[in-house]
Amino acid sequence: MNKKSDTTMRTSNIIACIWDFDKTLIRGYMQTPIFQEYNIDEKLFWKEVNMLPELYAKSGVRVSPETVYLNHLLSFVKSGCMQGLNNAKLRELGAQLEFCDGVIEFFESLRKLVDDMAKERNVDITLEHYIISTGLAEMIRGSKVAPYVDGIFGCEFVEEPLPPYFSKQGEFDLSELSTQINQIGMIVDNTIKTRFIFEINKGTNKNPAIDVNAPISIYDRRVPIRNMIYIADGPSDVPVFSVVRKGGGKAFAVHTEGNEAEFAQNDMLLETDRIDAYGPNKYTPETSTSIWLKMHVKKICERIFREIDEAVESHMGQVPRHIHNPKSSDEITPEPVAENGEFDF
Repeated sequence: MNKKSDTTMRTSNIIACIWDFDKTLIRGYMQTPIFQEYNIDEKLFWKEVNMLPELYAKSGVRVSPETVYLNHLLSFVKSGCMQGLNNAKLRELGAQLEFCDGVIEFFESLRKLVDDMAKERNVDITLEHYIISTGLAEMIRGSKVAPYVDGIFGCEFVEEPLPPYFSKQGEFDLSELSTQINQIGMIVDNTIKTRFIFEINKGTNKNPAIDVNAPISIYDRRVPIRNMIYIADGPSDVPVFSVVRKGGGKAFAVHTEGNEAEFAQNDMLLETDRIDAYGPNKYTPETSTSIWLKMHVKKICERIFREIDEAVESHMGQVPRHIHNPKSSDEITPEPVAENGEFDF
């Protein structure tokens, strides 16, 4: 079987900007409104979370430092400190999140940039925004940015777990059982984030019938990794930075403007070749972050245009022409033109 040409006619025309959330799109951590709602000492909560891995290790139990906060949150719920915290409440609290300067407008301006370039060339190219976060998916779904994104991947909670042998009992109305969160439904850590990169890549997020582990030709994948830009706030996102860059995509790190420690972290990532560039988590038009991201979205569009042109030429070949005998070897007779100005084929 012949190897498929690189200039395939099935070039994918979807660009994906994939965003981290905390300290990337918002300045701090999304859980803050929860602590404010229930009058919880936020600093003490995170201090205890940071202590938990070592304390559990003394008992011979390993826990993930990135997601142990989910269990600690459930402990607060079950103890009554956050009584009644359910998914609806999380979504409601998500509406309180304040975003970095220019986020919503920037999301829209990137879409418009791609739309305008596509219309000018009469080519179907679209840009999609995704959020992959170790935070809480329901809070992101309730936030102001949710209507502007094409997919949200984050940690999820189950409110009322089904009892043992539930399959032998009658149907349950889960909406009536729901009172507060009781179990973890989905864990997203900085390694699992890479799985969602491949879900977007293969199209599993749009068509659940596609198994993310199924072998799929690179030509049949919905969003090639080379069409991706991943934007996040630092060292914990190195696994995703690595996957995206190895696939030909771009990695961009952000920092809080004026924060020297975060700036130094990003500079270290650049020096060690983990990212392509970095800038402040401000997305107004004049910032280096906005300019860099727009520039590279444009470059992806231009590459797609070239790939389409090359694919068309590869499959159609050159247009056949009449060959005429010139009077001399240096003289070529031009194609005859009809009186009405049309070419005479």
